Amino acid sequence: MTDSHPAADPSNDTNRVRAACDALAANGADITFTAVAAESGISRATCYRRRELRAIIDRYRSHHGELLTLTNLADRIDNLTQALDAVAAKVRRQEEEIRALKRRETTTAPTRPARKQTAD
Repeated sequence: MTDSHPAADPSNDTNRVRAACDALAANGADITFTAVAAESGISRATCYRRRELRAIIDRYRSHHGELLTLTNLADRIDNLTQALDAVAAKVRRQEEEIRALKRRETTTAPTRPARKQTAD
């Protein structure tokens, strides 16, 4: 098993990892980092270290039943964080609108003196 050289073409590494995953899937083998590394000739450490290679392997793994990979969880957390930020911004805008409406209501509403109630 040889590690990809730093000067090697990164797209070649991604192609090798994809081909290894395809071969493993075609043979019904488990798609693990160790198996992909052995099949592709790229070290397991490089497969873990390079995010794009890890993402490819994780995608193939998710198609074969392993849905909760670290990369997948990190992507989900990023999506949830963005959604939460959007909701928080909307709440801040709505709170500001409510404050503005209340200020407008107190400055424009005439004050009426209280009426005396008379007994019939």
